[in-house]
Amino acid sequence: MIQEYQLRVLPQVAASEQALIEYVSREKGMDARTIKAARVLKRGIDARQRTIYVNLTVRVFVNEMPPKEDFVRTEYPNVEGRPQVIVVGAGPGGLFAALRLIELGLCPVVVERGKDVHSRRTDIARISREHVVDAESNYSFGEGGAGAYSDGKLFTRSKKRGSVEKILNVFCQHGASTSILSDAHPHIGTDKLPGVIENMRNTIIQSGGEVHFETRMDALIIEKEEVKGIVTHTGKEFMGPVILATGHSARDVFRWLHSNGVTLEAKGLAVGVRLEHEAHLIDQIRYHNKNGRGKYLPAAEYSFVAQAGGRGVYSFCMCPGGFVVPAATGPEQVVVNGMSPSNRGGRWSNSGGSGNTSRRCTEREFAPRR
Repeated sequence: MIQEYQLRVLPQVAASEQALIEYVSREKGMDARTIKAARVLKRGIDARQRTIYVNLTVRVFVNEMPPKEDFVRTEYPNVEGRPQVIVVGAGPGGLFAALRLIELGLCPVVVERGKDVHSRRTDIARISREHVVDAESNYSFGEGGAGAYSDGKLFTRSKKRGSVEKILNVFCQHGASTSILSDAHPHIGTDKLPGVIENMRNTIIQSGGEVHFETRMDALIIEKEEVKGIVTHTGKEFMGPVILATGHSARDVFRWLHSNGVTLEAKGLAVGVRLEHEAHLIDQIRYHNKNGRGKYLPAAEYSFVAQAGGRGVYSFCMCPGGFVVPAATGPEQVVVNGMSPSNRGGRWSNSGGSGNTSRRCTEREFAPRR
């Protein structure tokens, strides 16, 4: 028998499966020996009051064992020899486009201007050590795109872009922790995400697709106003329908499209700053405790929203227990981003802030809204 319960528990109860089983058996009048497993389906922290609670949706397995896998597996058929589709860019958009093409029985050919996710590390390290930016291999360009070395946060405000649950399950299938299926703000971590991305690439190749690194698209092949393929910087052509998943930093792609009469639509742009604070300070404020988060709570997050001059100022991309990184894609640029390892155990927390003004933030403004 399977039962689902909505629970509101203390952090130490939510921290372990055994503690949850004991809590459920006590609160629901059940024999703990009959509960074979307790799986958390949803998890959210309520820090509005002095006493911190964790809200859970829990699936309890009574006298039966849970499935071997806590995620839904997607089957990827062999598409070798099937009609091919060119995917330009191996960031999140490109990788998931390639996997979806395989599901549909089409053969993806992924073309990526940067290096594979592990080889990128050397070029990324040079940015901080030598102040040298490789225009083709950096925090934005390369396998995994900007997301590979930018925290791996997996939540969105949009509800109109397809199945978020499907995406999270695909990540789990390729090595991500199943905790991302239940967390309110799921997060993989910059230390674990490269391995997940490599597994996704291996799925593409094992299914008959292709992945070409250090191969930059220089032009589309257009005949009678129909896209037929691409030309790369080496002069090699790849023929087939094209999906552009280049990311917003591939300025050369947009210049080519504009100069060749391809209709483009401008996107709204916000320029902001990145704020950095001691993680312990944020923990103290958010959890109302001078000792910080303690043993059972994660590094605290915050959001900042204000009005200035009639326009909104807000924070986004919160990285608890993380660090700020130089994310320029070329020389003479100053751009920063933030990231966190999976344990979010660093001394500092940072958050991107956007709007038309800046101001000093006080501790009161980081307190929870009532």
